[in-house]
Amino acid sequence: MITERAQAKINLALHITGQREDGYHLLDSLVVFADIGDRLDIAKAGITSLMIDGPQATGVPQDMSNSIMKAAELFLPQERGTAFTLTKNLPSAAGIGGGSADAAAALRGLIRLWGDKSPKQLFLKGLQPDRLSAEDFQALSDKVKALGADVPVCLFSRTARMHGIGEKLSFIDSMPPLRAVLVNPGVSVSTPEVFKAIARKENEGLPDTRTDFADVGDYIAWLGSLRNDMENAACQIAPVISYALSQLEQSAGCQLARMSGSGATCFGLYLDAKSAGEAAKAISATHPSWWVKACRLGTARGTHPNG
Repeated sequence: MITERAQAKINLALHITGQREDGYHLLDSLVVFADIGDRLDIAKAGITSLMIDGPQATGVPQDMSNSIMKAAELFLPQERGTAFTLTKNLPSAAGIGGGSADAAAALRGLIRLWGDKSPKQLFLKGLQPDRLSAEDFQALSDKVKALGADVPVCLFSRTARMHGIGEKLSFIDSMPPLRAVLVNPGVSVSTPEVFKAIARKENEGLPDTRTDFADVGDYIAWLGSLRNDMENAACQIAPVISYALSQLEQSAGCQLARMSGSGATCFGLYLDAKSAGEAAKAISATHPSWWVKACRLGTARGTHPNG
């Protein structure tokens, strides 16, 4: 049996820079991954199946509409049976890439499970992205983005800057880790609905990415100069997001509070793990029905030749 982690994806900043003729929005986003997420156990079997448990399992489909089953079909269509067991810890439709992270974990697990016997050599090389040429990397990204715009970045789960609709990635190897609290007030927000409500679609992209921060406080201050262009629209659709942001902002030690992706999950950044842990406990005590987690954000695993 193979076990993969589907880490939560956090958009530290998300600038909307335009819209394509086919309706897809163009973005420029700085993405990091948390040390919390879903767990996916994968084993060889006679037929492909999916079982789901865990605290966030309610309402998650187990049929072919699930991103994990779609990933299995993309990787090994009708060729080999695979049994998936998903422990769902991340809320769905929450702006932290839960379904995309699950699909990416399924792909990584399938690569590991079948090894060199895999008929998909491009996927096999994808386990070691530094082996990929720029052309191979783009081909892999184009292949997996059929499962969702966030699947390419979730496949590698490395700090990255995302361009286009999410398929163009530049990995960043020297961003310092951050201590954070993630808060979801228990509402789901439709990404298409949020995009539709955004008043201005042509905005400036991110400035040049910095890595020369004096300390974590300097890093957070720089992040504060950036934005999430989906935040205002999401708050109009679900005002409780504004309230969640205010709860983070008012927590002791919070340096910056912002929404991730299209919401409704918000994050607060803190200077150390102790401050983040205490803030998470305080918010959980006040709002016991909310999903609240203290975590570490960011990894540094080397660079990619394409970025």
